[in-house]
Amino acid sequence: MNTSDKTLADKLIEDKRILRPAVPCDGEEILGIYAYYVKNTAVSFEYDVPSLAEFTRRIEKTLEKYPYIVAVNGNEVVGYAYTGAFKERAAYDWAVETSIYVRQDMRSMGTGRKLYTALESLSRAQNILNMNACIAYPAAEDEYLTDGSVKFHEKLGYRRAGRFAKCGYKFGRWYDMVWMEKLIGYHTPNPDEVIPFPRLGLKVMGECGLTLKNENEEGLA
Repeated sequence: MNTSDKTLADKLIEDKRILRPAVPCDGEEILGIYAYYVKNTAVSFEYDVPSLAEFTRRIEKTLEKYPYIVAVNGNEVVGYAYTGAFKERAAYDWAVETSIYVRQDMRSMGTGRKLYTALESLSRAQNILNMNACIAYPAAEDEYLTDGSVKFHEKLGYRRAGRFAKCGYKFGRWYDMVWMEKLIGYHTPNPDEVIPFPRLGLKVMGECGLTLKNENEEGLA
């Protein structure tokens, strides 16, 4: 049976999702998920699908300091999420920007919540305090964009922090952009130093919901 022929019930029964850190060889599968959103939606404001080499470079760059995690069902990557610098200035070190994409045929099955829950735990372990999401938003829903991402973030405790009108142009239409935020720690006069993701160690990563196998451990100890 082809994946496209399976019902939601089939997929739920077969669900064996685990979360683990992304590795460079995941690039092709992750890019396959992202490419759908670039080509068919305004969820991403990117116009052209990046090359595999460029996309893999992005993964590697992120992993130098921040978590980049994948949801794997069987042997297939079905979603991914990561954080990155909110702004490059040192004063912003305790804030990150979040990103998440789930394979189109695996949406509404809890994968996004599972990824974001782990991402939040990892960020808290890094001593991150603010999680920020930059979300494309339609003045009126259309075939390219809905308010689903904003509702998803609201369910996970994010609140709207700002909105920029008609700042993104794609598919011949103008779209707004919404900033949402979630505070996950205490803002003290002397905050703890942010710990780069690779320095968290395997034990902490496991406690944050990641499954770590030998082939994924290299460079993360």
